[in-house]
Amino acid sequence: MGMESQKPYLAMVFIQFVYAGMALFSKAAIAKGMNPFVFVVYRQAFASLALAPLAFFFESGKTAPLSYTLLCKIFFVSLFGITLSLNLYYVALNYTSATFAAATTNAIPAITFVLAVILRLESISIKYLHGVAKVLGSVLSLSGALVFAFVKGPSIKFFNWYPSTQNQTTPHSYHRNDWIKGALLMLSANTAWSLWLILQGVVVKQYPAKLRLTALQCFFSCIQSAFCAIAIERDPSAWKLGWDVNLLSVAYCGIIVTGITYWLQVWVIEKRGPVFTSLFTPLALIITAIISAFLWKEALFWGSIGGAILLVGGLYGVLWGKNNEEYQRTTKTSEQRQDCKEEIILECITHQ
Repeated sequence: MGMESQKPYLAMVFIQFVYAGMALFSKAAIAKGMNPFVFVVYRQAFASLALAPLAFFFESGKTAPLSYTLLCKIFFVSLFGITLSLNLYYVALNYTSATFAAATTNAIPAITFVLAVILRLESISIKYLHGVAKVLGSVLSLSGALVFAFVKGPSIKFFNWYPSTQNQTTPHSYHRNDWIKGALLMLSANTAWSLWLILQGVVVKQYPAKLRLTALQCFFSCIQSAFCAIAIERDPSAWKLGWDVNLLSVAYCGIIVTGITYWLQVWVIEKRGPVFTSLFTPLALIITAIISAFLWKEALFWGSIGGAILLVGGLYGVLWGKNNEEYQRTTKTSEQRQDCKEEIILECITHQ
């Protein structure tokens, strides 16, 4: 029973490792000249092909009726969630760095939390300690992400492989206007992704076949992105794939990230809710920086370490708040059931 309760946590840690690889591989492909819109089409095509047989074999026996209304809901959730978010993300990645992309995704917990409160899917009260913990934890986590990304400080000598290249991944190596444009686009992508997280929690209750749901969304997203890419990119040579980092990136992002990870995230959303899943996004930033330091010989700085501490502190602050809130809600429900049971017994005794 204890291991069963830990599965959502382990799943989200694995997802963040996968997302860290997505930022690194994607930036490598985009920097090499691959069109961002074409990238999304191939990524979603790989995901659809990977998920279709899995959905057929593992969920062929599930009776999940798919009405026309529900199909339209899935189509629009794919459009305003996956398609919009991914296309904005990769266009923004063209103007910024992989580390910045990983850092700005840490706005997702705060955005998701605000949207969930507005839609009355998440409750909060600063009268209680768990409510204060969720609010302060979200602020602390976002602050840590900003410190991690922008406050450098002295470099850590152990990781300072090539001092002359330290500034290559900083914001100052990009044109200011491009950097601002990329930041705004990335924030818009994060907002669309937060909306998708919330809408997923609603759709999965109506269509519990998670693999089929994910495959449908990937297929719809592929078609939607293809129309967008064809309208923007008219050069046929931009659609060619060779045996290089472009093919590796779209295959990794399509099969591992868009396919398997999306399905796994849908499962976690069903178990713990949309805010819980978004709270793990700070881990991807830390993982991205560490992998870049070891594999790509990028320098780490003491400012980044300070940001990482703030990130982890904020993450567990919000998780503690949510767990404490759920525990109190469960305890209160049990007490109400006990009181109801006692009233029924008392009523039976008095009527004997």
